[in-house]
Amino acid sequence: MPCIYLDVCCLNRPFDDQRQERIRLEAEAVLLILGRCEAGAWQWVSSAVVEEEVNNTPSRERRSRVRNMLSGAYHTVALADTAIARAQELKAMGFRIYDALHLACAEQATVDVFLTTDDRVLRIATRHTAQLKVRVANPLEWLLEVI
Repeated sequence: MPCIYLDVCCLNRPFDDQRQERIRLEAEAVLLILGRCEAGAWQWVSSAVVEEEVNNTPSRERRSRVRNMLSGAYHTVALADTAIARAQELKAMGFRIYDALHLACAEQATVDVFLTTDDRVLRIATRHTAQLKVRVANPLEWLLEVI
């Protein structure tokens, strides 16, 4: 059973402008992944970092919608001191602070895959695959691979 971590851009994808094909396809992939998690076929691990980032979402409506989605997480990882230290290492590789904290939490939870729609995160992760303790992938590409 795959154990997955979705960053906040994944969770927001279903609420982004769906007129672009890529966004629409990624949104469908995220919804299918969440559906598999809800059905108990896969486990979705979230984190206190996800909750914090969602709480900082400017749009009240979007913040509310994403918060509702978070109730479907199998487990929520607390932000441990070891994850904060690891996030500093990840930040030195070029990840922004929230992205580094998400990755550190995903590593701490030993998930199978960290999913993101953020091209910048995907590029940096590709450059540093050997130093990461978790696979980083786009949700659409990962879903097509596993189904």
